[in-house]
Amino acid sequence: MYQAIGYALTRAFRMYWALEELGVEYEYINHKPASAEMKAVNPSGKVPALKVGDVLLTDSCAIMTYLADKHGELTYPAGTLERARQDALMHQINDEMDAVLWTAARHTFVLPEDKRVPEVKDSLRWEFERNCERIADALQGEFLMGDKMTVADILLAHCLNWATNAKFNFPRKELLDYRKRMISRPAFQRVLALEAKG
Repeated sequence: MYQAIGYALTRAFRMYWALEELGVEYEYINHKPASAEMKAVNPSGKVPALKVGDVLLTDSCAIMTYLADKHGELTYPAGTLERARQDALMHQINDEMDAVLWTAARHTFVLPEDKRVPEVKDSLRWEFERNCERIADALQGEFLMGDKMTVADILLAHCLNWATNAKFNFPRKELLDYRKRMISRPAFQRVLALEAKG
């Protein structure tokens, strides 16, 4: 059984969501980022982490990709053009959405107060909206790649939900409808319930 480690209301949500979509068993270990408990698992203190036997995997995208490949769902096979496009979307979302949201978070509550530059957030909001245009144009149906959900969808939907909570706008109706569909998925709701249990 996997040991899935990390407070769910962080990037760890992606790992738990993938596990729930795949329907595989795991042990939920609710360590917060930078806590002594998390640093004992991963010296950086970052979440999430997935323990597979004696091996510890880190980084939400690497973990999701490993799980999808191992269980043969939420992905296209390695070496296919579809997989190359899926990977390209993952990199695009990380670069153009996750990085922007994380920079805003750092300048809101993560960095020491004297290192924060709150004024940068206006620029980040503009950049995020601009980047949403490109990702909205990439949607090919119910999911990013048509009728098949992949790990890229988990990443995008998580970023859109994060953006909503951070009061970032993404006015394209396609993205608003997409987010609504994704967060209504039973697996997403199960992760929310998991977090409520603590």
